[in-house]
Amino acid sequence: MATESAEAEVAGDSAVELPALPEGSVAAFDILKATLGDCVLGSHIKPTGDLWVRVAAEAWRQAGEVARDELGCVWFDFLSVIDWLPSPFGRDMDAEQDRIVYGAPARELEAMEHGYAGGESRLQVFARVAALPSGSNAGVAPAVILKADLPDENPAVESWISVYAGADWHEREAWEMFGVIFVGHPDLRHIYLPSEFEGNPMRKDFPLLARRVKPWPGIVDVELMPGEAETADGDGAADAVGGAE
Repeated sequence: MATESAEAEVAGDSAVELPALPEGSVAAFDILKATLGDCVLGSHIKPTGDLWVRVAAEAWRQAGEVARDELGCVWFDFLSVIDWLPSPFGRDMDAEQDRIVYGAPARELEAMEHGYAGGESRLQVFARVAALPSGSNAGVAPAVILKADLPDENPAVESWISVYAGADWHEREAWEMFGVIFVGHPDLRHIYLPSEFEGNPMRKDFPLLARRVKPWPGIVDVELMPGEAETADGDGAADAVGGAE
């Protein structure tokens, strides 16, 4: 856990004392740890007080309940999925060094980096909930971000709809874009894509074929800065508008 940041850090012959962690966030972590036990797999507390906690997938729904009922996080912000796989396509026509040479061996992928609270899988579901700043529902931490590793094959996790009704639309989008099943969701159906669409466009290994037909805006149709406009034959505008000497 990130509580080590409250300790003195030795640099050479001098010790630098780091800021103490927000007490409310530490208390929130203690509650989650006491309730979920070994299902808490990692954590991080930011200086702002935001608490990141990674839990086992089987404890995903329970973690949401603890955040709502024990931590006072009654406000649902968002839920989504992130694919930590480095794209095998690079930026795909976004920069010269990333252009694909078809028929060439696949590029060697970089190691995955999972950000706050760590991770072990390619796909992670994560959600942010927060406590109201005042009133009877005021919580112990300003915001809690929960995340869970998902299996590469048939990624699935329990739905949060019965915990936070606002998760409905977010889970539909995550199912459509990343292919994650939210068990117990009553209406997983497409939002943006045709019902017969195959694949999940937000996965890193989903090729954006349209961008091979037309590159990202700005890669080809680059507008010149004022004063750099060129004439049709490629000569600088200065000769065209400067007049004869």
